[in-house]
Amino acid sequence: MEIIVGKTAGFCYGVERAVEGAVQEVNKTKEPICALGEIVHNKQVIQKLEKLGVKCIETIEKAKGTVLIRAHGVPKEVYEIAEKMNIKIQDYTCPNVLKVQKIAEKFSKEGYFIFLLGAKNHPENIGTLSHCGEYYYIFEKEEELEEAIQSFKKSQKDKLLLISQTTYSLERFQKIEETLQQKMPKDIDFVVKNTICRTTELRQKETEEISKKVDYIIIIGGKNSSNTKKLYEVAKKNCKNTILIETVEELAIPKNIEKIGVMAGASTPKESIEEVIAYLKRRS
Repeated sequence: MEIIVGKTAGFCYGVERAVEGAVQEVNKTKEPICALGEIVHNKQVIQKLEKLGVKCIETIEKAKGTVLIRAHGVPKEVYEIAEKMNIKIQDYTCPNVLKVQKIAEKFSKEGYFIFLLGAKNHPENIGTLSHCGEYYYIFEKEEELEEAIQSFKKSQKDKLLLISQTTYSLERFQKIEETLQQKMPKDIDFVVKNTICRTTELRQKETEEISKKVDYIIIIGGKNSSNTKKLYEVAKKNCKNTILIETVEELAIPKNIEKIGVMAGASTPKESIEEVIAYLKRRS
């Protein structure tokens, strides 16, 4: 059995920075360490950090000691509350997420209506929306596009910005952009900023390439991870034998598989990938 492992599989820069930062904070202080929400969307990573002493909290008001801001970022109001409460913050928001927030803030102040592509309840987007001002519409699927357009028209704005979650599907972004170019009035100021991070683009493209070459492909990552689920969707289009797992214990490889692919999300630790590869080598 031939095993093809994605070169881009595993921790991205933003996740690695956040996880390493959390470990360093634990090692250098005796104060309580709290993470505002899950540092990353991966159960194994969260459990490891909890064992080291990082406590996960849901609101800044519950903070004690140092508070870690996760890779996904937080709404800007969190910083204001922390300052009023004299809470010490260590900010590990991914630089790519900060970039999206700055773009949203800038264009909002310049009077643009903002279309944000992504999941409504994803923590990254909740943070970004706090920078979008009053006029915005967030949606994830092409089927919601018409409603978004109507919302824009009702605002009587003549300027529109299109941005997205950093882990959004590149294919879907391009389709929505193309449809908007066709449907929007030609006299409006329509600005498109592809805010999908480069690592996400490369990972999605490599997943697509691998899925076309193999009989079976394994996507490793948190079931609640947006970027991991996107990889699963990309792979499934080309390889019907696609499975999404969090740990090697979930694996059950069918017989007569000659080529198998392995890809992992941006929040998936190296150990999880290595365990899957070791399992496959024992089976081959």
